[in-house]
Amino acid sequence: MNQPDTDTTSYPSIFNDVIGPVMRGPSSSHCTAALRIGRICRDIMGGDLQHVLVEFDANGSLATTHHSQGSDMGLVGGLLGWDASDERLPDSERVIQQAGIEVDFRTANFGAVHPNTYRVTLTNASKRHQVTAISTGGGMIKVIEIDGVQVSMLGDYHETLLVLDGDVSLLAQDLRDQLQVDYVLCHRQPGTQFVEIKSQDPLPSKALARLMGEHGVRDVKTISPVLPVLSRRDLRVPFITCEEMFAYDAGRGLELWELAVYYESSRGDLSHKRVFEAMRDLVRIMHKSILHGIAGTDYVDRILGYQSGMFKAKMENHQLLDASILNQIILYVTAMMEVKSSMGVIIAAPTAGACAGLPGAVLGTASAMGLSVDEMTKGMLAAGLIGVFIAAHATFAAEVGGCQAECGAGSGMAAAGLASLAGGTTVQAVAAASMALQNTLGMICDPVASRVEVPCLGKNVMAASNALACANMALADFDPVIPLDEVIETMDRVGKSLPRELRCTALGGLSICKTSKQIERELGSRQR
Repeated sequence: MNQPDTDTTSYPSIFNDVIGPVMRGPSSSHCTAALRIGRICRDIMGGDLQHVLVEFDANGSLATTHHSQGSDMGLVGGLLGWDASDERLPDSERVIQQAGIEVDFRTANFGAVHPNTYRVTLTNASKRHQVTAISTGGGMIKVIEIDGVQVSMLGDYHETLLVLDGDVSLLAQDLRDQLQVDYVLCHRQPGTQFVEIKSQDPLPSKALARLMGEHGVRDVKTISPVLPVLSRRDLRVPFITCEEMFAYDAGRGLELWELAVYYESSRGDLSHKRVFEAMRDLVRIMHKSILHGIAGTDYVDRILGYQSGMFKAKMENHQLLDASILNQIILYVTAMMEVKSSMGVIIAAPTAGACAGLPGAVLGTASAMGLSVDEMTKGMLAAGLIGVFIAAHATFAAEVGGCQAECGAGSGMAAAGLASLAGGTTVQAVAAASMALQNTLGMICDPVASRVEVPCLGKNVMAASNALACANMALADFDPVIPLDEVIETMDRVGKSLPRELRCTALGGLSICKTSKQIERELGSRQR
């Protein structure tokens, strides 16, 4: 039967899709996305798990990267009900074994269309369910199938599944008549049928129990949201392209950060004050992570050790080339990357692999200029709005679009944030973003030894450096030539044209050179 459109991926949230999640791990599309999928699987089983089979398609990106980039760790953490920032995550596989839950990871040929596809089969003494889900970039997910039935769950609603043998249409109609919910959807195929309810809040238990009794419901599955900003029926935003944003701003003269507040307020049904406070909270977490990195980090399973401290010492002793603000940015970028690689708390901005370019540029520049946390917050909001346009019309997933989708996107966002920090106009900030994105088109993703460290560190530094240059060019009124909307469209097209081997599969580029393979063997021997 025809279903109403409940997919709000065309309206990204700054706090869902762009700046966030708060997490641990090397990769948001592997660690946090897997954890969120695991949380949903746990809810579907009511927390009662005995055996879990996780399958990755042999032709997808996860077949070669699921262990080294944290998918296994993240998914198991989700099955345990943990958060993405839980300090126990590196130990999740041992903990789940102690809980008596058997988890098998396998590679299979099941014809997955998306490169980041998880097929999870869950069993206990009385139930068996199969869930297919995809990681869409930056920690975002989509459950696309439950027990062979196509669904669309993004983790942005309270979801209730009512399984019954009777007429699902009658139950659905009674639910629509008697409960205030966003969507009631009927799913039916031979052997499986259920009603799916999407709502802003958990359903009232008394009313639901009565309806269940009347219609012979034999099983209820309650699935909690995994995203911080929920969606709602008839969701509207003031603009979703740069061109629409300029039209909306005509006669208003708003700064880019203010337009970001207007957008996110509409998208998330949040007050302007709450949007600003939420970003300020994230800025404080980022700053704390950077200071942690500068102070020193230690972790066995990584390629690069603690290096940012050496950079700081040489910078302070005037032993580096004089690069003024740029050296402060490099210090902040390297510190943040070291925190990520040591399983410390970071914020995907827009991804974990690209977590340092944007905050390193904005917070490093603001620190060098002596600006306040509120000014940093404005810069990050401005950057976040550029990220909304990228998320809506391209991707943050390196598995889909190469590193231009991660460090390249972060560079465009950072350029807008820096131009805004310097007092540039909205037009100048958008021009900076356009130039920065143009400069990173076609950048591949080829992590050495399947770790998100090399050349990722250098690419984050390059992203921030490129952002600084493009911000200054835009402030000097250089002509970007190509409008930002067209650059984002091109970015999407170029990313999809890259060979599969160069899109985060560890099958091409530096990831397959002799030294990379030797490092991979050495890291493997450390773990044993």
